[in-house]
Amino acid sequence: ITPLLALLVLIAVTYSFTTASAPTAELGKNVKWYTWEEAIAANEANPKKIMVDVTTDWCGWCKRMEANTFENPEISKYLNENFYPIKLNAEMKEDIVYDGNTFKYIPDAGRRGIHTLAYSLLDGQMSYPSIVFLDESVQRVMVSKGYKGPDDFMVELKYTAQEAYKSEQLDAFREKQ
Repeated sequence: ITPLLALLVLIAVTYSFTTASAPTAELGKNVKWYTWEEAIAANEANPKKIMVDVTTDWCGWCKRMEANTFENPEISKYLNENFYPIKLNAEMKEDIVYDGNTFKYIPDAGRRGIHTLAYSLLDGQMSYPSIVFLDESVQRVMVSKGYKGPDDFMVELKYTAQEAYKSEQLDAFREKQ
């Protein structure tokens, strides 16, 4: 065995042990995600605002927002303290019963089908990711479309949690942050 080959093997073995033992953030570990039903039940017992991440399995920007934004420690802490976060797959097949309505998957809507709860929350304007903020009465406060990095998303979280939407537009609030 040549000295160069031995060095490369030593580096590879050392690297494999350091990466295996280094702490890694697993996606979905920082935010306590709720189902729609869990969030509604929790909100009835202890009212908080609700944040719905409308996503799909194939959405690359959704995955990026999960990794870069939701897993950010400041975002996840603020989100968990002030909201019931829901991850809603806009193409899920299971029915959701809420407020006397049954929301279903419609297989022949869109290219891959659409869940009618996602359609209702987004007023049919299906784009991913979309974040829907709801108040404690489960009334829509606002819809935020597209990828948001941690800084931009924190502004939207604070805008909703602090109820600034009752007195000013998001752009005015953003300028003060």
